[in-house]
Amino acid sequence: MTTDTDCEPTDAPMIKTVAMPADTNTAGDIFGGWVLSQMDLAGGIAAADYAKCRVATVGIEAMSFLKPVHVGDILSVYCEVERVGRTSMAIRIGAWVQRRLSHRSFKVTEGVFTFVALDDDGKKQPVIRD
Repeated sequence: MTTDTDCEPTDAPMIKTVAMPADTNTAGDIFGGWVLSQMDLAGGIAAADYAKCRVATVGIEAMSFLKPVHVGDILSVYCEVERVGRTSMAIRIGAWVQRRLSHRSFKVTEGVFTFVALDDDGKKQPVIRD
């Protein structure tokens, strides 16, 4: 995934959804928390795919909101495994929108989320590597 705000990644997004009116704040923009939750969902999918087990979010670092998301925007969330430790993974996550009327795409937020691998009892376990 590129950190360039002009070039949307060419790989498939982990999640793609439409921002709806119910997700707005009093200014009429989409809540940052809604965008954050979409990123957390996408990162959890990427981390679980990589670790081949249950995962949980344990931290978010370097979160930056670059531009607002509007009702009707199509939000695409891209993930890339950045670092892998013994029981955790850092996933770089970028969210892009395609504006409903202009069809322009650009990055609206990015961050690095840390996930921990869990066993069936919810205890930390080593990340399974191929």
